[in-house]
Amino acid sequence: METTTALSEAGLRRVLVVLCGTLIVSWGVLYYAFPVLATSISADTGWSLSTVTAAFSTGLAVSALVGIPAGRLLDRLGPRLVMTTGSVLGVPALVGLAAAPTLPWFFAAWVLVGVAMAGTLYAPAFAALTRWWGSRRVTALTAATLFAGLASVVFAPLTAVLVEASDWRRTYLVLAVGLAVTTVPAHVFGLRGAWPAPDPAAPEHTDPGATARSRPFVLGGLAVGLGSFTAFAVIVNQVPLLVERGLSTSEAAWALGLGGLGQTLGRLGYRWLVDTLSVRVRGVVILLATAGTTGLMAVVPGPTSLLIAVAMLAGTARGVLTLFQATAVSDRWGAAHYGRLNGILSAPVMLATALAPWAGAALAEVLGGYPAVFVVLAGIAVVAAACAVGSVPRGSPTDVPGRGDAT
Repeated sequence: METTTALSEAGLRRVLVVLCGTLIVSWGVLYYAFPVLATSISADTGWSLSTVTAAFSTGLAVSALVGIPAGRLLDRLGPRLVMTTGSVLGVPALVGLAAAPTLPWFFAAWVLVGVAMAGTLYAPAFAALTRWWGSRRVTALTAATLFAGLASVVFAPLTAVLVEASDWRRTYLVLAVGLAVTTVPAHVFGLRGAWPAPDPAAPEHTDPGATARSRPFVLGGLAVGLGSFTAFAVIVNQVPLLVERGLSTSEAAWALGLGGLGQTLGRLGYRWLVDTLSVRVRGVVILLATAGTTGLMAVVPGPTSLLIAVAMLAGTARGVLTLFQATAVSDRWGAAHYGRLNGILSAPVMLATALAPWAGAALAEVLGGYPAVFVVLAGIAVVAAACAVGSVPRGSPTDVPGRGDAT
């Protein structure tokens, strides 16, 4: 049984509260502010919207690459240095965006934002909670993702208010100040404490390089990456799909927002899946649910109430998928090298996030509409589920119900 003794109960609660708060701010400022500001940036600078979005995608791709060495540092040093550094770098990165006089400058600033993301978003927070909370990690990860899900709820409207009152450059400056005064001190003072050593009783976890090259790990990476691509593509292409179905833009936006409520419900139910299903079956079920709900969105023509209900179902599947990603490494290979292995596993997730904003639009042009796009996305999730079948090491003791949370 995996336990943790590096922090007291009060220390564990402190870490969880800190990360719940900083994930809201970091996701809100570094990620969710951009979709609100993109149109204003394009209109003000004369750069095309696709070019502005390409800069954002570049930052996400950089985050995926930097996340791999950041994971190694997390395993060795813990989250305090990595996450504080990410927060500190985020401030000049946002100032650079606000001050960007040219397109190359704008792209360079997004590269620095990508480095900051690698140190502040899910991957390092998941590593911190997995190692510190040990066998109770699902409880902590569920709480953290529930609060992180509020980032769009808080920062999308806040960013809209700020840009309407000024412009996109001043908005990014205000957000930079917010990031500096909240996440930097929170990471410095809130993530203090001894970093648990790897479990010496787990010799099978002592060669992370061999694990990362193994067939189950590669298949696990494909399962998580393809599933995440489907989930993020559904998010960014759901509104145009629903508009094609006859909903107004406002109604489609409400459906997307209610899908966020579905995400919360899905995350609350993940504990039941852990107790009921083995690691292998759990992954397959989650990815097939993602495929099924995506396929429903492709084929259900209406009415509005039914389309909104399907959007909520799709959101529920997305919510569970986030926790599937968070626990994929620890469920299969333990927490000894979680930072390094999860950094590698998270890379395709961030790449999927980077590709999703334009992939759906490109496919819609080729296929003649968004319903066909969602059929393709459902098929991709089915392939992800097939990969999940082979993602558990042979003879793994976790491949029975209720064991994935206590490797």
